Amino acid sequence: MSERVERVDEQDRELGVVDRDEAIRNRWLHRVATVVCRDATGRILVHRRPGSAARFPGQYNWLLGGAVEAGESYADAAGRELAEEAGIRAAQVRFVLKFLCHGTISPYWLGLHEAVIEGDLTPDPREIAWHAWLPEPALREALDQWPFVPDCREAYARYVALPGGHRSSELATDP
Repeated sequence: MSERVERVDEQDRELGVVDRDEAIRNRWLHRVATVVCRDATGRILVHRRPGSAARFPGQYNWLLGGAVEAGESYADAAGRELAEEAGIRAAQVRFVLKFLCHGTISPYWLGLHEAVIEGDLTPDPREIAWHAWLPEPALREALDQWPFVPDCREAYARYVALPGGHRSSELATDP
């Protein structure tokens, strides 16, 4: 059995708890939390998924993340995924935006967060085969040239289109 997630509606209201694989198979809306990791200079963490990954093997991503488990907030899930995938804990995971993503394999609500990372990563090799810190211009170039996970492209477009910039110092509350 996979993770237990909350099945939600088009307004992100809970309908019940289901198995994540069942939600994906039936294309039911559920929640996913992601994190944009930046270093102290503003560079963004980019990683490649292992070739053996069940979903999007060998593809690149600029987000870390995964399913929001039943009873968990977007921010809590983002922090948990950061620890599980990269082996790090951020002092603060800041909410940036949420949108209904139609998704390549299933639709879901995507909660996007930011965290400034200090210190070394200890990536889980089942999740991350390679990683590097890229300045935003290099990330934009990579998005045009490398095979990225399709859903992260829409997230990037929304992220960089935010009015007033996407790196405000104010903490937003989790929806």
